[in-house]
Amino acid sequence: MFAIAICEDEKYILEELYENVKKYVKIKGLSANISTYTSGEDLLKESAVFDVILLDMKLPGINGVEVARQVSGKSRIIFITSYQEYAVEAFEVEAVHYLLKPVEEERLYLALDRAVRRSGQVDSQSLTLMKSGETHVLFIRDILYCEVFNHRVIIHTLQGAYSYFGALDDLANRLDERFFRCHRSYIVNMSYVALQEKGTAILTNGEKILISRRKQSEFMQKLLHFLKNEVI
Repeated sequence: MFAIAICEDEKYILEELYENVKKYVKIKGLSANISTYTSGEDLLKESAVFDVILLDMKLPGINGVEVARQVSGKSRIIFITSYQEYAVEAFEVEAVHYLLKPVEEERLYLALDRAVRRSGQVDSQSLTLMKSGETHVLFIRDILYCEVFNHRVIIHTLQGAYSYFGALDDLANRLDERFFRCHRSYIVNMSYVALQEKGTAILTNGEKILISRRKQSEFMQKLLHFLKNEVI
C-alpha cells in the first residue's frame, strides 16, 4: 500500500490537494493512505515513511526544503509553491517535480505519475554488470543518464556512478522506452528530465546533458509524449 503525505499550511489549498490526490488514487486504482499536515515539524514527527510527499516550500518554522533534506532518499518529493525562483533549490534536493500554485489538476497528476513510478514499488527491472570480478546489480529506475568517455561507459545512478569498458550502443539495447539517445555520447532517462534549455536537458538533480542539434526536435517530442503517457 502506498503512503502519501501532503504538507501545506494554507487550509483551503491543503483540502483541494487532498481531494485531487484522493481522486487520482481512485482513477489509478491504487491502494493508498493519504495523510495531511500543516507544518514541517508535524510531518517530521511522524514515524511512518511516505512513498510520496507533496510539500509546500514556504512553511512556517522548518521550511519545505529543509524537510526534504531530512527525508532525502526515503520519499519522492513534489514541491508546491507560489514562487518560481525556488526551482533551483528543488533541483538541489532532487525533487521529482515542482508545481506552481494554483496547482492544475492535469499537472498534479503528471507529477504524481512520476513520483509513484519512482517509488520503487512498481519497477524492479535491473542491469547486471561485471567489474573486476564483482557483480553489480543496478535498478533501471535509478539510472539518471549514461555516457561514453575514452571508450568507457559510465552509468550515473541515484546511488553513484559505475563505469566499464564497452560501447554505448550495446547498453542502449538493454534499456527500455524511458531512455533516449540525445547525443552520440549520452543516453538520458526521460523520467528525470525537468526541462530542455539551450541545447541541453536539465535533470531533476540540476545536471545538464548535451542534446545534439539534430536530436533537439525529436527530444522535445519525446519529452512531451513521455510526460503525457508515462505509465505507472
